[in-house]
Amino acid sequence: MGVNLRDLISPSPITLEGLRGRVIAIDAYNALYQFLAIIRQPDGSPLMDSRGRVTSHLSGAFYRTANLLEAGIRPVFVFDGKPPEMKAEESRRRASVKEKAMVEYKEALERGEIAEAKKYAAMTSKLTKDMVASVKGLLEAMGVPWIQAPSEGEAQASYMTRKGDAWATVSQDYDSLLFGAPRLVRNLTISGRRKLPGKPVYVEVEPEIVKLEDTLSQLGITMAQLIDLGILLGTDFNPDGFKGIGPKRALKIMKEFGSIEAAVEGGAIQADERLDLKAIKEIFLNPTTTPDYRLEWGEVRGEDVVKILCGEYEFSKERVGAALERIQRSSGEAARQPSLEKWFG
Repeated sequence: MGVNLRDLISPSPITLEGLRGRVIAIDAYNALYQFLAIIRQPDGSPLMDSRGRVTSHLSGAFYRTANLLEAGIRPVFVFDGKPPEMKAEESRRRASVKEKAMVEYKEALERGEIAEAKKYAAMTSKLTKDMVASVKGLLEAMGVPWIQAPSEGEAQASYMTRKGDAWATVSQDYDSLLFGAPRLVRNLTISGRRKLPGKPVYVEVEPEIVKLEDTLSQLGITMAQLIDLGILLGTDFNPDGFKGIGPKRALKIMKEFGSIEAAVEGGAIQADERLDLKAIKEIFLNPTTTPDYRLEWGEVRGEDVVKILCGEYEFSKERVGAALERIQRSSGEAARQPSLEKWFG
């Protein structure tokens, strides 16, 4: 879910050209779940090989990453580790939502309501250890580094961005701002023509960037107050937030009282006595991260990519080959790499 700051944020458009030469730290799980939700058959079922294994995540990871590499961008994927204990409630909620959505999906299919079925199908996505491992292997074959975070992937990605090892954090969620990412890029892995949920309307989704310093200045609050504002609205560590408080009221409270504690003391809001505000704030202020990582980009090993996607998961040789050629041309590697005929035998 993540914290919903959309109504308070003023993003700016950004293009792939604007990211050329930049290192971007991608919240891997966030991106993969987006691929699983979006890349589906007309009836809502995910892409699968002849053995019934889901391949939507691999399709998204390969073709989107190929687009980034072709544009001269240097991506690094950051994978989630062990989630904080305080995220357990949100994890249970998500599992319940998936189970209910699967029931609704199957019932809609039985009624022949395909559009309705597809809406629920996007909510049933599951990411297994095997699926994650297959993506990591594919990234290695593409010469793209990946980092294993000790806990939250977006916390690690934000840490890398704060250090200057990455120029921006890439995620659909605004939590990266609460983790202190100086720049957040959204829509990068899902840009293109997309259907609005529940409506027969299509829109063009474009990448956008949110700058933390500009956001704090525009809202007139401090970093500590932004975290408090997020907690008021609800985060993964207190999913329900504070009852009856929306974005505008949360901002007003922060400006008037300065902190959640002061607002509670002043009688403006009531806090659930079971809510450990200090522990939630600590997750954002001092998240579990690691400085132990290496960022090295290698050449694309075309034969290995083909072996994984075409040999193991039955991807189209023509489409995979065309994407590999685009990457080679953009990097000037075409003369040094094997021909498509050699890759495919």
